[in-house]
Formats: sequence, structure tokens, C-alpha cells
Amino acid sequence: MLAAVQAELDKVVHTLGDFYARETHLLDQDLGERALTHRLAVHLESRFPGWDVDCDYNRLGERRLRLPKASIISTDDDSGKSVFPDIIVHRRTVPENLLAIELRKATNHQPPEHDRHKLRAMTDPLLWYAFRAGVMLTLARKNVAASEVYAGGVVDAPLSSWLFGRLAEAGLS
Repeated sequence: MLAAVQAELDKVVHTLGDFYARETHLLDQDLGERALTHRLAVHLESRFPGWDVDCDYNRLGERRLRLPKASIISTDDDSGKSVFPDIIVHRRTVPENLLAIELRKATNHQPPEHDRHKLRAMTDPLLWYAFRAGVMLTLARKNVAASEVYAGGVVDAPLSSWLFGRLAEAGLS
């Protein structure tokens, strides 16, 4: 399982290399996180053939993707519980969920706890259709300022360290 997740994360590293090489205008102009998220998702599509790559996709098959009861509140819907992950790599019709990615700009001064909470919930194996892994990426203008990997509903320290090392090897951190 570890090697399989590392292989998927390695695709993310290569995608980030493409993103930083081709999207300098977005980064130099300090455009919003949604613009960055969309462009990163476009680059991810070629690395994940056979998978769907979507932004702000809040479904698990026919069901809405919701945080568990007693969770922190999301303001993205009327009931305050639907989850809108920044980017997901999944199969829409099965459903089968591979990666959930939360993207932050390094200049974002909002606390990251809401993104962390979403990734813990989306990778929790006790919830239906849990994602195999979740990744939080903090993007600076020239590199990835920080990254965390979630698996099994918690931060996975070994995978987080591995990803940090791969980003450093690629000149992206």
C-alpha cells in the first residue's frame, strides 16, 4: 500500500514541476487560489489517465460529500456541512476515490485547520468511499512552501517526510 501511494504522490510531484514551469504568470500576478487550483487540476489530468480530476466536486456517487456530525462548520452550503475539496482524483460513477488535494497559497493567513479537518475526514477509512490519500500543498511563488500527506484519517508522518524529500529532489521545496 505504501509503495502504491508513493507512486501516486510521485505523479503529483511531477505535476507540480509542470505547473511551476508553465504557470509562472499566475504565480507572479498573485492570482487567487481557485485559479491556481484549476490550473493544477488541468496538469494533473494527463498524469492520471483513466481517472477523473475535478475541482470543488462534492459527491460520492449520488450522495453529497459531507463532514461527519459534530464537525467544524463549512460555509460552502446552506446546511454548513457539505465538503468541496479543492481537487480530487476519482472515478465519478463507481465511486472510487484516489486523492484529495487541498491547496493553499503561502500568503493565505487563514488558519489551515479547516483544510486539515477536511483531509482527515476524507481519508478516514470508517467513512464510506474514503480517499486513499489526501495532500495539503502550500504554494509559494517559486516553490512548494509546505506539504502534508493524510492517510487513514490522520497525518501520515512517513509519507509526509517522503513527499517533502521528493519535492526537494525535484527542486520544488
